[in-house]
Amino acid sequence: MGKQVLLIEDEPNIIEAISFILSRDGWSVATHANGETAMDAVHRHAPDALVLDVMLPGRSGYDILQDLRANPATADIPVLMLTARGQKKDREVADRLGATRFMTKPFSNAEVLTVLREITGGG
Repeated sequence: MGKQVLLIEDEPNIIEAISFILSRDGWSVATHANGETAMDAVHRHAPDALVLDVMLPGRSGYDILQDLRANPATADIPVLMLTARGQKKDREVADRLGATRFMTKPFSNAEVLTVLREITGGG
């Protein structure tokens, strides 16, 4: 059985592309598009890894990451942060809050797959 990944992203084309490439590789992919209810989705799905967009409706990915790391039940979930803004400041914030890896859009689907395998110990 493949690993479970939760993709928290609100851009349909990115959701579709990442879901396709991960599913094809054997991952079980759940998606969520709202920042306000993202923590509920994390608890509901108990994923092996998260792909988390920085800019979401309701709450930012940074706020969600902070909540994840503060909660013992979710503190160790590997998190790949995605952002359209690749400034050094964004990367520093993600690092400070505990992101496992950070990727700037646009990215290749293969790159997402490679990083997820690395951060979950699957390759």
